[in-house]
Amino acid sequence: MAESDPEPISSGAGQRLGAPETLGISTLDPGHRPPAMPPGRHVTIRVRMLDDTEELFDISQKASGKVLFDLVCSHMNLIEGDYFGLEFQNHQKMMVWLDHIKPIIKQLRRPKHTILRFAVKFFPPDHAQLLEELTRYLFALQIKQDVSCGRLTCNDTSAALMVSHIIQSEIGDFEESQCRSHLLNNNYIPDQMPLIDKIMEFHSKNIGQTPAESDYQLLEVARKLEMYGIRLHPAKDREGTRLSLAVAHTGVLVFQGHTKINAFNWSKVRKLSFKRKRFLIKLRPDLNSSYQDTLEFLMASRDCCKVFWKICVEYHAFFRLFEEPKPKPKPVLFTRGSSFRFSGRTQKQVIDYVRESEFKKIPFERKHSRVQHNSRLSPLPSPRHHEVPTESGVPGVDSPPRRHWKESVLVSAEDPSSSRTRASPSRQRNGHGDRTGSVSRIEETRGSTRQTHPEHLSTGVGSNSPHLSASSGHSHGMVNGQKSLELCSHSPDGRQPSPLTSPLLNDACSVRTDDEDEVRRKRFPTDRAYFIAKELLTTERTYLKDLEVVTVSFQNAVGQDEATPDSLKNTIFSTFEPLHKFHTGFLREVEQRLALWEGRSNAHIKGDYQRIGDVMLKSFQSLKPLTANLHKQSEVLLELEKACRSSRRLEGLCRDFELQKVCYIPLNVFILRPLHRLTHYKQILERLCKHYPATHVDFRDCRAALADVSEVVDQLQGSLIKMENFQKLLELNKDLIGVDNLVVPGREFIRLGCLSKLSGKGLQQRMFFLFNDVILYTSRGMMATNQFKVHGQLPLHGMTIRESEDEWGVPHAFTLVGQQQSVVVAASSLTEMQKWMEDIQVAIETAKTSNGPSADLLTSTLTDTKDPSPVSGNKAPLVGPPSGQGAVPLSVICWYRVQSLSFSESCRSLENQLSGNLLRKFKNSNGWQKLWVVFTNFSLFFYKSHQDDYPLASLPLLGYSVTIPSESENIHKDYVFKLHFKSHVYYFRSESEYTFERWMEVIRSATVPSGSARVLNHKESHPH
Repeated sequence: MAESDPEPISSGAGQRLGAPETLGISTLDPGHRPPAMPPGRHVTIRVRMLDDTEELFDISQKASGKVLFDLVCSHMNLIEGDYFGLEFQNHQKMMVWLDHIKPIIKQLRRPKHTILRFAVKFFPPDHAQLLEELTRYLFALQIKQDVSCGRLTCNDTSAALMVSHIIQSEIGDFEESQCRSHLLNNNYIPDQMPLIDKIMEFHSKNIGQTPAESDYQLLEVARKLEMYGIRLHPAKDREGTRLSLAVAHTGVLVFQGHTKINAFNWSKVRKLSFKRKRFLIKLRPDLNSSYQDTLEFLMASRDCCKVFWKICVEYHAFFRLFEEPKPKPKPVLFTRGSSFRFSGRTQKQVIDYVRESEFKKIPFERKHSRVQHNSRLSPLPSPRHHEVPTESGVPGVDSPPRRHWKESVLVSAEDPSSSRTRASPSRQRNGHGDRTGSVSRIEETRGSTRQTHPEHLSTGVGSNSPHLSASSGHSHGMVNGQKSLELCSHSPDGRQPSPLTSPLLNDACSVRTDDEDEVRRKRFPTDRAYFIAKELLTTERTYLKDLEVVTVSFQNAVGQDEATPDSLKNTIFSTFEPLHKFHTGFLREVEQRLALWEGRSNAHIKGDYQRIGDVMLKSFQSLKPLTANLHKQSEVLLELEKACRSSRRLEGLCRDFELQKVCYIPLNVFILRPLHRLTHYKQILERLCKHYPATHVDFRDCRAALADVSEVVDQLQGSLIKMENFQKLLELNKDLIGVDNLVVPGREFIRLGCLSKLSGKGLQQRMFFLFNDVILYTSRGMMATNQFKVHGQLPLHGMTIRESEDEWGVPHAFTLVGQQQSVVVAASSLTEMQKWMEDIQVAIETAKTSNGPSADLLTSTLTDTKDPSPVSGNKAPLVGPPSGQGAVPLSVICWYRVQSLSFSESCRSLENQLSGNLLRKFKNSNGWQKLWVVFTNFSLFFYKSHQDDYPLASLPLLGYSVTIPSESENIHKDYVFKLHFKSHVYYFRSESEYTFERWMEVIRSATVPSGSARVLNHKESHPH
């Protein structure tokens, strides 16, 4: 066969049905092209996919297995391909995995007559570690195969439950006659007939479940089964008893039949080896163990031993190592043992790579298919024939459909030539397909709805914003190989873009500035007091916009509805309207004073207007009569929560309002804004008084204004602390599924964050929530909402805590010993472990003497009355914002960036608000873009100007670092700071030394870990 044309051709792009166009995405690292095609004869390789379709790939016989595997992954646009492999039957009739390092010609004796199967190779303990929806779908197909062939054995209930999720993803919601007919025509498990009624019963409970959620639930059931991911290798022990060996992420397992009788954890295994037909497991010395130092198992042949030994080596490296092991140097004279090693990324590298490479993630959406006979993963027409095959032309069951792909289609994602498009295949007009069609279809479209991954960038709030890449390395108007759209253009399907893709932070079509701005700034005053006063102006503009969210937007959206009680309307109106009127006038005076200060009239010649203290003193004296309104903030918060509890319609209205673009932070935070603003005034006046000498004309007014505002702040401080705790409990109550009555008197939030929980399946990522009476641990599921499912609770009463790194061999591990159960967890770093242990220890000590919720009530049955127990199995989750809409909760950001957050840090972020103009630059771009930037709630929000009603994008700062650019970065400008998180780098430029210091200060408050939080026992009690 002739060699492929080196020029990329549009017909050679690997694609699936529904994929808009190929990006040539492979398992290669970014910026690396596929290996060069070795010279020599080409051969056509057949690969059977997980949906039983067959694909044909042209490749050189001298190419390595890695080249073929990358070609297959590129064909499917599969990013997390490292979990999969290609297996085939060798000349000894044994199923083996294709070696990525060896040439294909040395592995396949008869390539034309060998069928390679694409299958799951590494089964992680928790499918939540699979970050791509496409990957979860492929895992679901693998589970479906394993259940069907009897490899994944389980009881009847589990089998029926899994089948119910499979048919929910295929035919949609339950309809009795259709479901029964479908089960009679399709067998999913051996001996299915007796279980049809039970399957239908389970299916009827899945109404409303999307195909993606069905895949997730299928994996949730499967991962708990003992045979999940198990591939048995027959063996015998020394006594000749028939056994089976298997390998999992935890270590080597021993089965008798389908029952696990022993397990050897990786931490206990010193060495794995084989000698002829004997497979040897050498254990580490253990005085408490009755096992011998070396265990011996007899297998059928030496090759059987070697096959199992290889998969053990790969499993150990993939799940236990941080990076791919380096090859050993070849001996000069003699070789001893096998030179085989694991080749590829480890699980940690895969997870880091996917999180860092947001620009590669093509949105993917699972849709239903009315399956009648078989399902097809990628029913594209052959690249050589652009017409779409009709039903009459589709191969039958006995002849799986095949498509032909050449190695030249594996184009690097960095190559602009990969943007060449091709005609889109015709698609099903609805998600359910054709009921009468004789051949099944699975339409899988990478659309705009996907699970939130705040690992990269930010929230594109505007619904009219295009889906643009925010990668710093791809900021020249090219987005995923295509020209980026205009900033105000609509997305193709009219939906919002990915919540982590920022239209504003892309260089394309952005407003740029040049050094003329710098020349213009030099005409303005350079006194530090001027920039402090300018901070007052910029933050006052933002504060007034925040007030209008309540007085205008909320009133229009919710206040006019009949479901809103009159008492709530009156409370909000009487509280916020006077404040809005006052601050409108105050902002006008500050703007006039700054205009005079900047010299926009002749008044600046006298120097009478180069001060701000007199304006603030005068205004604060007018603010004193409104102190009663500031005390009412708690009443508004309580009244709103009470009304939402009593009216489901009002609760839905508030939830819908929080999805609007104008509500860029939680609604309750807007209600507390007036209390936070007083703290801002106090900080500004303190900086002015510190800057001015005692003889300055403005010093006396500033000091008097500071005394006035400090008096009000001291009066409201207790109320503010109570309200911030109350607001945080309300926010967490929405974030958690399986929680009821989290907001009760005496309960105080302390810390939330990610810890790894040690279980029988290894370390599993969990989200922990620490309160002053209980610890909740949760997991993040594949749900349409940004919520966490509660797995368990640990009452603090009677709990002890100890370090256990040496005990378990896990870095930064500690054990929580409760009265009923003990939990071993591991932090991501020593600092995180210290913060968690200190906070938990203080909370335990406080729980001994506090009058908070009783630990005895935590396991009480849920009733209609208020129960301090936060965990409930009866509470149905509220319908929350779908992925990509509304503000991304801080708990979700902490989950994906493996961070923790204390109550005091959260309060400080809300009280350290800052806003103003900044110039932004990407790492590889030339010009600077002028933006209006607001810092609050651990995020930067970006606007075109301060007059905009809502932000265009946001950048969550948790996990980021803020530094000053080095000389090697060639940023030859003053007052520039750098934000970077892994491979994501942004430069921001301020106008003065003071503003530079302020931005560095507030951003560090959100990015630099602070001292541990303190339990709030010294603060006032709960607001109700």
